[in-house]
This record gives sequence, C-alpha cells and structure tokens, in this order.
Amino acid sequence: MATKKKILLVEDDPNLGNLLQDSLELKNYEVVLKRNGEDGLSEFKLNKYDMCIFDVMMPKKDGFTLAKDVRRINSQVPIIFLTAKAMKEDTIEGLKIGADDYLTKPFSMEELILRMENIFKRLPMSEMVEQEVFNIGKINFDNATRILTVDGTTQKLTTKESELLKMLALNMDRVLEREIALNSVWGTDSYFAGRSMDVYIAKLRKYLKADPAVEILNVHGTGFKLLVKK
Repeated sequence: MATKKKILLVEDDPNLGNLLQDSLELKNYEVVLKRNGEDGLSEFKLNKYDMCIFDVMMPKKDGFTLAKDVRRINSQVPIIFLTAKAMKEDTIEGLKIGADDYLTKPFSMEELILRMENIFKRLPMSEMVEQEVFNIGKINFDNATRILTVDGTTQKLTTKESELLKMLALNMDRVLEREIALNSVWGTDSYFAGRSMDVYIAKLRKYLKADPAVEILNVHGTGFKLLVKK
C-alpha cells in the first residue's frame, strides 16, 4: 500500500475547513485540520507533513506569519495559501515567503487538487532526501552506500542506478512517471536520456532477479512500477 500524503490544513472558517478536509480525505490524503495559526504551528512542530495549506486571514497568527515560522523549521515543505483577497500585494508577499501556489476564494476542489498534484509532481527529489534504506522483498538496498544485499551477497550500484532504484522504491506499488524520473536523475527528458534510462532499468531488473518476487513493470506510455509479488 502506498503511504498517504499528509496535509496540514489551517483554516478558521469551520464550514470551509470541514469541507476541504472531507474532500481531501476522499482523494486519499491524510488531513489534520487546525483553526488558527498558533495551533497550526504547534501541530507542525509535532509531526512531519508533506504539504501545508494555510488560510491567510486567521486569528492569533495569520497565514503569512505562520508560513514564515514554518519556513524556519522546514525550508522545503510545499505551502499553498488560500485567501479571500485578490490583491497583488498579497500575492507578492506570499511568493516572497516561498509559497508554492496561491488560490483566491471561491475556488473549486478540482482546482485545489490539481494544484496540489502538480506541486507533488515537481518534488520527487525533495521526497528522496530522507529515506536511504529500503527492503524490497528479500533484497536490502542502502542508497547511501549504493549497495544491494540479498542472502549475504552484495552488488555495488552506480550513482544513476542507485538514484533510479531509490525513486522506484519510494514509489513502491505506484507508477513512477518517465518524465519525473528522467528530469530527476538525468536532468532532462530528452530522447537520448530516455534510451539511457531504459538501459538502466534493464540492469536493475537483472540485479533484482535475486528475488523472483520482485519485478519492475513497464506501464505503457506512462512509466514504471516496482512490485513485490505476494
């Protein structure tokens, strides 16, 4: 099962807050809802989040101040601002703080979901930062040392092999899109980079044959999926 993305939602309007929480949970996000900036900051300090969605106008601590406090703790977590004001100055202020996107009320849930998904698509490398050790079936993969181990036998990977396998492992049971993998590992999605990646996928398949339950599937026209058969 893919891990749900965890969202910190801070919105003081109870009706909108509840609606957003319910809608996002239906889209398979895990959502924690707080009603003011102070509670939002306390919550962010306690738990790790994949994205923050902050209303701008809130009691106790406004969204911009909250975002500045969050940025001091984590400079990478994506932040989307929600505001009832369509003032250019607010947009500029949000961008200065490091907002990833900005939605003016009223907005549709479809638009918010699309903006969130687009941000997550741009962030594969940031998601790759923390986890370094993976168990893929019977195979242990240590990205820090670039070593695969199975039944006491080790295989040293090249840098690109290791980066590509890490992306696949982080997206276990989910499709890793070709374009995202290419831009993250090769820095381009050109034709030649694509052919190179296909060669590396073939090499990884050869290494992973050490456990017959592990396979890398081609998802036609989309990308690849790392699976461990039950």
